[in-house]
Amino acid sequence: MPETGTPRGRRRTAPTKGDQREQAILDAAEKQLDAIGFDRMTIETITKAVGITRGAFYFYFASKNAVLAALVARTVATLRTEIEAADASGEPALALRRSIDQTRDMWRDHGNVMRAAVELSPTVEAVGESWHSAVAAIRDITRGIGRRAGLADDHGPTGAHAITTALVWMTERAFYQASKAGSSLDDTAATLTHLWLNALRLDGG
Repeated sequence: MPETGTPRGRRRTAPTKGDQREQAILDAAEKQLDAIGFDRMTIETITKAVGITRGAFYFYFASKNAVLAALVARTVATLRTEIEAADASGEPALALRRSIDQTRDMWRDHGNVMRAAVELSPTVEAVGESWHSAVAAIRDITRGIGRRAGLADDHGPTGAHAITTALVWMTERAFYQASKAGSSLDDTAATLTHLWLNALRLDGG
């Protein structure tokens, strides 16, 4: 008899229909964040855009807030991956420049999600958890860059932990303000790069 189904021991790699529908919900929500904003976006507007029933929506997500939390989680996971890849060069100044460039690109491509994460993280617990975990992960990566640049690896006020934590939050706020105001993200990235290089004593890098 010919074999049918997936060969034993081989895992399916193609996304399931359920996976595709879940991603379609997230994609629709991201578009609506940009087009109509979080307040006007509803479960009804999302289901209409995807072409599913309200009941089908609840199979994947419990609420509109849950959709946003998942969307933020997807976005920050991509950002963390990009920053980790940027850090792979090992050379501190180059790794830093690439990290800021990748962060700028994420704000350019997904600014609506990133702004929503900043604005709603204080009140929507799941969003706050995703966003703060991303900030912590990026801080840990940049702390490694700081150590390689010669910062003391301690928790004092001028050690790698304190300096990179402050700089990461500064970077978040600067890109948020630029994105919200429609200012140049390239100029913001250039300013942030200058500040990071000086703070990590890499201004000649």
